[in-house]
Amino acid sequence: MNNIITIYEKLGDEKLKQLLDAFYDRVFASEIIGPLFNHTEKDLIKDKQFCFLTQFLGGPPRYIEKYGHPRMRMRHMPHKITMEGRDEWLRLMKESINTLEIEEDFKEALYNCFPKLATHMVNS
Repeated sequence: MNNIITIYEKLGDEKLKQLLDAFYDRVFASEIIGPLFNHTEKDLIKDKQFCFLTQFLGGPPRYIEKYGHPRMRMRHMPHKITMEGRDEWLRLMKESINTLEIEEDFKEALYNCFPKLATHMVNS
């Protein structure tokens, strides 16, 4: 029997939604990456990210069930994503994670899920 608890299971839906609320408030206010997002409804972006992160962090396949295969790099290709944008995205994610009332070592483990993914999205 597998007793490994995933990051998703430890975080839970409520904290994941809190994280995304804090994150996208920062994203939409960012002069660096805000313009990449301001053409799409904030609630839709948050829902897609909630579904994606649920399965990315080890939970049920909500994104696939609702939106199809993630194909994240392909979906991000129409948007110019630079190293500066990646760094800003990661900075805002780290700030947002730090707003959560969770253990410090879990904050670090959660953040460490993102740098490789963010780097994969760079296309300019």
